[in-house]
Amino acid sequence: MIIPFKDKDIEFKPTKIIGVARNYKAHAEEMNAKVPTRPGIFLKPCSALIGNQEPVVIPDSSQRVDYEVELGVIIKRRCKDIDESAAEKFIMGYTVIVDVTARDLQAEAKRSGMPWTIAKGFDTFAPVGPRIIPAEEINPEALDIWLKLNGVYKQKSNTKNMIFSIPFLISFISSIMTLEPMDLIATGTPEGVGPMKPGDIVEAGIEGIGTLGFSVK
Repeated sequence: MIIPFKDKDIEFKPTKIIGVARNYKAHAEEMNAKVPTRPGIFLKPCSALIGNQEPVVIPDSSQRVDYEVELGVIIKRRCKDIDESAAEKFIMGYTVIVDVTARDLQAEAKRSGMPWTIAKGFDTFAPVGPRIIPAEEINPEALDIWLKLNGVYKQKSNTKNMIFSIPFLISFISSIMTLEPMDLIATGTPEGVGPMKPGDIVEAGIEGIGTLGFSVK
């Protein structure tokens, strides 16, 4: 996909999308889940990526598909086993990502002890945009983050409410897997997640980055 970065459009081709589960206390509580003491992570396939104003498609196999707005962190260069104190040197920039989730399929996977890929991996389930803001141009630690469904606020929080900081997440994830240039970390969603249906219009925004929009079909 093509996405604006600095003063030009670039081809955005991560090797992987790493999602962070329950990184906001209030979201963990609304999901009736324990507040984590270490990050829970999962993978979304890059085939799920779509750009700003491209539609999210509801699959026939799900009866409930939810929105989850998140701050996206994009890696600058290859890194492995990075110390938390050095993590910021490996950040290319920040964007908005909506981690679209088939909630009924996720609940079924949880009950059976299976991975969440079946709920997270459908085509169009990772809208990203509207741009990448260079890391040196923004402080990600206290940004307003929000999502509107058909013009009504459904999620409204601030990145200061994250349980695990971005440097800690980069350090933790890089201790498990090598991070490659343009890999995308979705840092978790605040409270207020809920369902979308065909015909809905979603706007998801983060202070200093902009608004990502898409329709649902």
